Amino acid sequence: MPSNDKRIDAYIAKAQPFAQPLLIHFRNIVHTACPDVQETIKWGFPHFDYKDEMMCSMAAFKQHCAFGFWKASLMKDKSLKAHADSESAMGHFGRVTSFDDLPSDKKLIAYIKEAMKMNDEGIKVEKKPVAKKKKELVIPPYFLAVLTKNKKALAVFTGFSYSNKKEYVEWITDAKSEETRQNRLETAITWISEGKVRHWKYLKK
Repeated sequence: MPSNDKRIDAYIAKAQPFAQPLLIHFRNIVHTACPDVQETIKWGFPHFDYKDEMMCSMAAFKQHCAFGFWKASLMKDKSLKAHADSESAMGHFGRVTSFDDLPSDKKLIAYIKEAMKMNDEGIKVEKKPVAKKKKELVIPPYFLAVLTKNKKALAVFTGFSYSNKKEYVEWITDAKSEETRQNRLETAITWISEGKVRHWKYLKK
């Protein structure tokens, strides 16, 4: 069995107390269902790959956890994607705060086995065609959630140009760790509420 990624050990250790047993449980279930799983960190949170392809992931926030499958849109249970689309969480089980919010172990294992089979068969998620129209900036849900809590920052950000918005989004999403991302989020909200663009320090006075 592949060894655990120490970065995920550290991620779980830094998670909120309520989240730690949930993360450990999901991780163990993945290893039980898929002994050849490959652990890694992508975009700042734990991912579980199989045959060098993404399979599923998990993440912890201040008040909830999120668990998801990379190819959920192709899985038999369409409620997975539907649930994710209707929630602010990025996972396919909504905002998980306790074991009551998770499917049974049997069901989780079935989901993982199905995801493994798709990787075995080389099934790919179809890429959406690139629109030729004006680019639409995708603002991460966690960034938008913080913005909406600060009316002044939201108003200023809404009035920013596309490029000014993009600079803040890229700065935050490029963070290598959850701690760095949180620090950048706090700084961004402060600067935006003051009417400052991302690189305001370098503007000519």
